[in-house]
Amino acid sequence: MKKLILFLVFVSFTTYAQTNRFTGTWSNENCKDCSKKYIFKMTIAQSNYKIVGTAEVTSDNAELNSGVMDITGYVYVLGEKAQIKIKASNGQATNAVLYVNENVMQFNKGGGSDLVPDETIMTKLYE
Repeated sequence: MKKLILFLVFVSFTTYAQTNRFTGTWSNENCKDCSKKYIFKMTIAQSNYKIVGTAEVTSDNAELNSGVMDITGYVYVLGEKAQIKIKASNGQATNAVLYVNENVMQFNKGGGSDLVPDETIMTKLYE
């Protein structure tokens, strides 16, 4: 009986450790309190502690459109926070920190170019 309980505890920790919370397509288009000057969309794939993906800013204002940008980064140990780098095709780059909880992600821009919004709340559109 003790072996069974230890096994179940081990399986639950293993399952928790391998959840890929950041995987999916995230966007601010469903945000109720956000400015609708632009739509910021990220498609991210997480494999253990690595992140890769693409991002794009679309807007009616042609100056705000970004084109497709590359995302690379890593997830911190507990899996709720990630550090990413977003790089545009013209060589400009910016850093950001992501915090995820359920199907909501907070995006906070660090240093770098003005490719993306400084701060926004994103919801998961689909996985």
